[in-house]
Amino acid sequence: MNIHKIILPTPFPVGDVNCFLVKGDCLTLFDAGPKTEEAYEALRWGIREAGYKLEDVEQVILTHHHPDHAGWVDAFPRAQVLGHEYVDHWMKQTTEFINYRNEFYRQHLRLQGVPERYIEKIVQVREELEMLGTTPLTKYICDGEEISGHPGLRAYYTPGHAQSHLIFLDEKSNEMIGGDLLLEHIASNPLVEPPVDLSLERPKSLVQYHHSLEILKQLNVTKLYTGHGKNLENVNELITNRLLKDQHRAMEVLELLSTPKNVFELTMELYAQVFKSQLGLTLSKTVGYLDYLEKEGAVKGQLIDGVLYYSHLK
Repeated sequence: MNIHKIILPTPFPVGDVNCFLVKGDCLTLFDAGPKTEEAYEALRWGIREAGYKLEDVEQVILTHHHPDHAGWVDAFPRAQVLGHEYVDHWMKQTTEFINYRNEFYRQHLRLQGVPERYIEKIVQVREELEMLGTTPLTKYICDGEEISGHPGLRAYYTPGHAQSHLIFLDEKSNEMIGGDLLLEHIASNPLVEPPVDLSLERPKSLVQYHHSLEILKQLNVTKLYTGHGKNLENVNELITNRLLKDQHRAMEVLELLSTPKNVFELTMELYAQVFKSQLGLTLSKTVGYLDYLEKEGAVKGQLIDGVLYYSHLK
């Protein structure tokens, strides 16, 4: 791939985000950073450094809808904007979708035993929306689709970290633009998000994520251009390590279930130092480990007074 990496600052704990300008039959930008002035200036200069101007970009493709990746689509009014269909809900930001999203979280947080005093703080989405673009997608990208303007560049749907997540494999070089599917030094947290079909059924994000990692492993990628940090070449080794780490962490969760507990109670034990400041993230992690254990037949859930309690299956 003829690829130029552009590093943009973000206000998030994850730090800088990577965007990629790819020259093929058309000029395409993969991801667009958060909608901040600092990110805009870095994006403008990064494109200029590659020998182009903002208006030269013909396509903007989003790996997923999170605000550190999907902000400055608005800087390219002449470009086609492409991504998974789920991204479009976040670009359009309709009142109907935001209300649905909020109700989804309220319902599932109550199932997890989260006290009411915490729920509205987690549900709050205003800051996230402010850093997102508002340009609707001009085209949806489907699993297995070849990307227009880039013969041999194929999309793979890889949910888990995000319900909209796509990765892009160049079949000639076996190099890949991987978004946040796999990062070098930090885990790509499988976040609880509303499902693609906009029902109230919660996707099992960690289970999805593990399946997506297996898809990546089978592709035998030679180089992975990641959404944060350095490019990766030891892709399959890192995948194996991440899967083992999740398995070990899930076993730690299992040991805490000497008596039935809900997600909130487990989260307080697992993340005693940070759960209050990062409650949404730590709840997502705990839910993921329980989903994994349930899939393995190690735990079961029981609804008691509107709260789901998990117990060890002996």
